[in-house]
Amino acid sequence: MNSKLSDRVLAAILDSTTTLFGLKRQTSHRIWVNILSILLWGILGITTIVGFAPTAFALDYNKEILIEADFSGRDLTDSSFTKANLRQSNFSNSNLQGVSFFAANLESANLQAANLSYATLDSARLIKADLTNAVLEGAFAANAKFDGAIIDGADFTDVLLRPDEQNKLCKVAKGTNPSTGRDTRDTLYCP
Repeated sequence: MNSKLSDRVLAAILDSTTTLFGLKRQTSHRIWVNILSILLWGILGITTIVGFAPTAFALDYNKEILIEADFSGRDLTDSSFTKANLRQSNFSNSNLQGVSFFAANLESANLQAANLSYATLDSARLIKADLTNAVLEGAFAANAKFDGAIIDGADFTDVLLRPDEQNKLCKVAKGTNPSTGRDTRDTLYCP
């Protein structure tokens, strides 16, 4: 009888050990699946972050001397260049929406195909600046100087200009903006 009891106890212990190790194996399998899942999501997250261009942060270049600086093709949305010296700088094909160029020196600057929508150009010096195919829609340029500026194909829709500057610009205005399809002379309300 003792041997039958010990056989039953031994069988019960073996069954419970097998179940215990089976559970350990299942638990171990679940842990590895969770770890691999977390790693996969981490890799996908990093790939997503690296794969997309970061949002532009507004930069502050106030009162800086940036003669001949190259900002071409950059997204400088809402940045500030107040009273900066940007003579002969390159802003071609840049996104300059909402940028402040208040009292900035942009003499001979390259602003070809730049998006200057809603930019502040008040008191800026755009003398001999190249604004070919630039979009200045909604920009504030009340006291800006455009003497000798190249404005072929520029879009001045809703730009606030002094009447004397508007007359100067109308004398040289020509072309159609390739982005907006608007005629430069029409956007300046030239006679």
